[in-house]
Amino acid sequence: MSTAPALPEGTDVRDLAEVAREVAEEAATMIVQRRPADLGVATTKSSLTDVVTVMDQASQDLLRSLLGERRPQDAFAGEEEGGSAGTSGLTWVVDPIDGTVNYLYGLAAYAVSVAVVVGDPSRPGAWRPVAGAVVDPVAGRTYVAALGEGATVSEGGGAPRPLRVAEAEGLGLALCATGFGYEADRRAWQGQVLARLLPQVRDIRRLGSAALDLCRVADGTVDVYYERGLNPWDLAAGWLVATEAGAAVTDLDGGDPSSAMTLAGAPRTQAALREAVLEAVDAVGEEHDRS
Repeated sequence: MSTAPALPEGTDVRDLAEVAREVAEEAATMIVQRRPADLGVATTKSSLTDVVTVMDQASQDLLRSLLGERRPQDAFAGEEEGGSAGTSGLTWVVDPIDGTVNYLYGLAAYAVSVAVVVGDPSRPGAWRPVAGAVVDPVAGRTYVAALGEGATVSEGGGAPRPLRVAEAEGLGLALCATGFGYEADRRAWQGQVLARLLPQVRDIRRLGSAALDLCRVADGTVDVYYERGLNPWDLAAGWLVATEAGAAVTDLDGGDPSSAMTLAGAPRTQAALREAVLEAVDAVGEEHDRS
């Protein structure tokens, strides 16, 4: 059960969503236009496959600067180096390039994700997003959501259109997106879970960006999504876009999504997915229980 605090008095979530959109679009333009032809790996994090490019840090630095100009009283937390405290009760949680490996290889599925949250994003269940934007610069799509105000997508600079999820005709006809971790042991576990789930869905898609997976649930290009290992910056904006479009986004127990598991979809189909994933996890055993 969420223990996130209430919105600070006087907060206008529509204004925050507009700020999120503006800065996310500016960063998205930068990562496309300034991508070096010889882009390589600048450093790694959890494993040799968990990469950071110079453009990840450059994008985050730009986002931090833009948000600092517009919202100097707010805290800032991003995937890469550099954060700051605030006094407003709001924190901007950003992923400067969600889908870095795709970006490194020149694959089209990556995004800039910007959300503003209440509560402590480092504590599962103690925070929630209240406004956010996800920009897919290659496709020219911008997803925007504000708490209680719905979610929209605009394409090619056109007018925003509202998003609303639709139920699949059962889990067996649901196109399911997922993702995998960077550590070999986790991928092995995820592969075993996936093997049990695959016969129960229409098919599986692995696109490589959690933010876009959640937005694709919202716009109907996939029906459901699940993944273990998401961080707040991976899911904050996409979580809000999906829920404001009518999706259920939870963990396996129906609580707030977390690093343990995030599952999204139209409510009935998401409930069926949760049951199927839970059965698969029980059959495989938790990561530390595997033989």
